[in-house]
Amino acid sequence: MRSAIEVQGLGVHFRRNRRGSRSFKDLFAGASRRSRPGEFWALRDVSFSVEPGESIGVVGRNGQGKSTLLRLVAKVLLPDEGTVAVNGGVAPLIEITGGFVGDLTVRENVRLTSGLHGMSRDEVTRRYDGIIEFAELAGFEDTPYKHLSNGMKVRLAFAVVSQLDEPILLVDEVLAVGDKAFREKCYTRIDELLAEGRTLFFVSHNERDLRRFCTRGLYLDKGALVLDAPIAEVLDRYNADYNS
Repeated sequence: MRSAIEVQGLGVHFRRNRRGSRSFKDLFAGASRRSRPGEFWALRDVSFSVEPGESIGVVGRNGQGKSTLLRLVAKVLLPDEGTVAVNGGVAPLIEITGGFVGDLTVRENVRLTSGLHGMSRDEVTRRYDGIIEFAELAGFEDTPYKHLSNGMKVRLAFAVVSQLDEPILLVDEVLAVGDKAFREKCYTRIDELLAEGRTLFFVSHNERDLRRFCTRGLYLDKGALVLDAPIAEVLDRYNADYNS
């Protein structure tokens, strides 16, 4: 069986305050000659594989490359070095605004975003009521998306993404915006997806959530993968480093 995610020698660098751009000449230069003043490697020489059905938690302090790694797996960001192979469709919950259009209504956004993720028109119609019910947005279906609160946007995004049949679920810390009751409902849904054999790639600073959902952890520090081990071992190492 092929790995769900295969990452080899992954590297990506940025220019301070904005994505670094390369000249035509840079494309033919060696890696050591590509860096310029003000550029830094957000990730460098990262390699790992994820098997179908695994639950992976990505651990590290702010600014260590966790969300960048998630975006590379989601293919919304391209690496400067190495490769990312994803064998199967991805259901990404990494930005609450991703894929939604401010001037369109909730109803229009559900149909548009679901369609962009590959859901057929009949399937969207069949699942529409369930999406609205899960998002707790009954009565707001004709409200423009831009007028929703951040909490409403999170509920709508999760409701749509959790209905996708893609085998790989990517989750960033956007659920922290929702209230406690809705988070618990989301967590129950994630449990259901894991029971179906989905693969989870989860970024969070919440140790309780990481222990609940993940069996394995990736610890990133200064753009490098310093530990790939069972989640309890990774969290113990991270806490020891953080408190030292």
